[in-house]
Amino acid sequence: MTEDAIQRYAIRVGYTEKDLEKFKDGGHRTRQVTKLSEAAAQYSIQATVIDARHCNTGHKPGQTFILDVDGNFITKRCPNKMCAYLISQMIIPIALINERLSEGLDPNPFHFMRVVHCLDAGVDCQGYGQVTIEIKVIPRVA
Repeated sequence: MTEDAIQRYAIRVGYTEKDLEKFKDGGHRTRQVTKLSEAAAQYSIQATVIDARHCNTGHKPGQTFILDVDGNFITKRCPNKMCAYLISQMIIPIALINERLSEGLDPNPFHFMRVVHCLDAGVDCQGYGQVTIEIKVIPRVA
């Protein structure tokens, strides 16, 4: 499975044979690609708006964003408009989820940044609005 997953990945991203040899150095990348390819069939990442006040983009509580385990948005399962100031805050939680999956661990019990806020400080703090999302791993959504 490991070599198959690595070959499929190399083809998908356009690696040359030389790129593939460099990619395999160290082993951490091959472990991650292999483990994430296994997890991709089982899991999706879900970010749910749990609070939203005065959002210019229109995000509302209950709205969800669905991503694959690589951190790619599944656009048909996301709002039509997505705020860059909000989705940029998903980077660390997604990296933590990726790390846990690549180590064969349960992806959900990570400690930091399960809940994140957009970068806007809100009207009370000289800003405009504020949106809060919760990020977790769920069974795969097709």
